[in-house]
Amino acid sequence: MSAKALELAVRRGALDERIASQRAQLAQQTAGIEQLCAGGDTLLHGIDWLKQYPAAAGVAAFAFVLIRPRRAWRWAGRGFVLWRGWSSVRRWLGVGR
Repeated sequence: MSAKALELAVRRGALDERIASQRAQLAQQTAGIEQLCAGGDTLLHGIDWLKQYPAAAGVAAFAFVLIRPRRAWRWAGRGFVLWRGWSSVRRWLGVGR
């Protein structure tokens, strides 16, 4: 093996070691947000399921209104306030036009 090839192999080995160290460090630093991302994935899967089966959401909402009408009105009011706030933010940001 030539001297240049040997030098390149040594440099490559050092770089591979450095990359492995950086990957381990990154994995350690991001371990805290892994659960948060997993929760977000679960939420997105739930939203996809609701898009696929909208009747299930309607039946659940109807059952909620029948069982707890006062609480349903309270939650409907909160949802309306959130929807209006989100609409205002989107309009202010110019998103969705």
